[in-house]
Amino acid sequence: MANNVKLVKLVEAYFKDLFDIHQTRAGLPETSYYGSLEKLLNGIGKTLKPQVRCVMKLANQGAGQPDGELFTKDQWEHGKENEPLLGQIPSRGVIEIKTLGNDAWVVAESEQVSKYWKKYQLV
Repeated sequence: MANNVKLVKLVEAYFKDLFDIHQTRAGLPETSYYGSLEKLLNGIGKTLKPQVRCVMKLANQGAGQPDGELFTKDQWEHGKENEPLLGQIPSRGVIEIKTLGNDAWVVAESEQVSKYWKKYQLV
C-alpha cells in the first residue's frame, strides 16, 4: 500500500512539474520536459526488480540518439551510480519522445524508430 502512495505522489509531482514548465510559456515543446519525465521514471524504476534507471540524451551508439535510455541497476559500475558501464546497450530499451500533435502510430513506423528497434529491440 505504501508503494502505491509513493507512486501516486511521483505522478502528482510529474504533472505539477509539467504544469509549472508550461506556465512559464518559455519551454520547448519536447526537451523542456525531459527532466520531469526522467525524475518520474527513475522514481518508478526504484520500485522495480531489478531497479531501472532512465538517462536522457546519451551518446549515439550507432542508431541515432534516442531521447532516453533505460538501464538496469547491474549495468552500472559499482560505486558510480550515475554512469552506466561504457558501451552498455540499455537492457530495458530506449525512449523516443514527440509532442502531443504527433501520431504515435506514424512515429512508431518511422525510419528513426526502426533504427532504434534494430539496435535495441525495445522502444
